[in-house]
Amino acid sequence: MTGATAAMAEALRALEQAIVPPRPGTPVGNWRWSVRQRLTGVREALANEDAGSSDAWLSARTGSALRERHTLVGRVVSLGSDVLDRPDVDRLRAELRRLVADLNHHLQHLNDLAYDDVELELGGED
Repeated sequence: MTGATAAMAEALRALEQAIVPPRPGTPVGNWRWSVRQRLTGVREALANEDAGSSDAWLSARTGSALRERHTLVGRVVSLGSDVLDRPDVDRLRAELRRLVADLNHHLQHLNDLAYDDVELELGGED
């Protein structure tokens, strides 16, 4: 796992922990602020990731990962704005859970690309 994917994995764990329902009696504003901070961490991790590969046979998959990242950044930014004032917290949590699942898939794509890139460099099986 590269430094960028490790940072993404850590940011995802923090977001997953933050989106659990707030305890009864806990002001929902505190929950919203905590989630917003974790979304900022995810956005920064996405901005710092490196999905590039110098090998032509991985370029289509790399381009796909970059497009996927661009879409995910847009969703993170949008939810970052919504989390502070959207009235329906349950629906917001559902969207956040979906985002976490999609971010985990993206992280797996990055790990697959890194594995394939290393396998090519080392002369993997054919």
